Amino acid sequence: MEGQFEVRLDAPFYTDEHREWRDSLRRFIDDRLMPHVNQWDEAGEVPRAVHREVAEFGLTGLGFPEEFGGFSEGTDIFHFVIKAQELARMGAGGVATALSTHDIGLPPLIVAGSDEIKRRVAPAVLSGEKIIALAITEPGAGSDVAALRTRARREGDFFRVDGSKTFISGGMNADYVTAVVRTGADGGRGLSLLLIERGMPGFSATPLPKQGWWASDTATLHFDDVAVPAANLIGAEGAGFALIMNNLNRERLMMAAGAIGAARACLQDAAEWARERETFGKRLVGHQVIRHKLVEMSRRIEAGQAYLERTAARMQQGERCAADIAMLKVDATLTMEFCAREASQVLGGASYIRGCRVERIYREVRVNAIGGGSEEILRDLAARQLGFDAA
Repeated sequence: MEGQFEVRLDAPFYTDEHREWRDSLRRFIDDRLMPHVNQWDEAGEVPRAVHREVAEFGLTGLGFPEEFGGFSEGTDIFHFVIKAQELARMGAGGVATALSTHDIGLPPLIVAGSDEIKRRVAPAVLSGEKIIALAITEPGAGSDVAALRTRARREGDFFRVDGSKTFISGGMNADYVTAVVRTGADGGRGLSLLLIERGMPGFSATPLPKQGWWASDTATLHFDDVAVPAANLIGAEGAGFALIMNNLNRERLMMAAGAIGAARACLQDAAEWARERETFGKRLVGHQVIRHKLVEMSRRIEAGQAYLERTAARMQQGERCAADIAMLKVDATLTMEFCAREASQVLGGASYIRGCRVERIYREVRVNAIGGGSEEILRDLAARQLGFDAA
């Protein structure tokens, strides 16, 4: 039954290597992760041993340099699309997020960090021994990165950091935090990136209970006169804004891929239930209204998948395509929301019981629609990129 709903890797974007990667990854997820996702969700975290196991399989190192324990030769953006969509099959975005914070926390360090930082941090993260998180959002500033206020003032060989970050995925368990801090004047040009490490005096974290993504710890981070070595500066002082913006487009594409993957999981569960459940003397799928729900879910998912693959191909060719990435994420999360609702309607009361894949996905709709740039922010970004702004 599952094969009927899976992504067809016969499009021109996929090769035999992509298909082999998906098959191998799917077996690993089905054998080692899927049986435990509800347990980890209820527990509120993924055990450290699982991070090491996932790293040993090779999932953590995907796309990172071999010299630090990753593997990138022969990989492209579609390996990441496959990764995002296979993880989404679990219907446990918190598990996927807990195992993937390095995908947004580590790239700035690889791109712009010193050789010493790379050698010290990257191998430990890519082996699953250490966890790294990205800290951008603040209590008073979210998507408006240029308005961030956490201050880092230079004093000799150290930066003194004061401020806070919030809604930070992996923030409670992170050994390293790639933090956006203000080292200069207001605006984007005054922002820098610092690597702040667990155990530095004045650095603390407060857990944040959430609607969804339970298995991914989320925190508010507090910096009270934290002394961070100047050697932990990532890139040039004042270069933080550009580094983060380059990171965001890829993050949004992967969030879109995961949202479409979650929508596809909802369709699968709804279709299977509709074929088995009987009401009023016939199976649910025998009712036209139910069939139409399934078809509409399928239509939106396949349209979103095509847009995803087209946009990924353009990125692979070096295009920025910021407007399409923004619109794609909006479309994908709306599709996820629609399919979660419709699947819940088809499953009825069964979808309201914890442990059900659709129930977990429904709890995660809002974080996907808001995280990485809300629908409203991304629509406005697309408008500016397309020349529809008021100016």
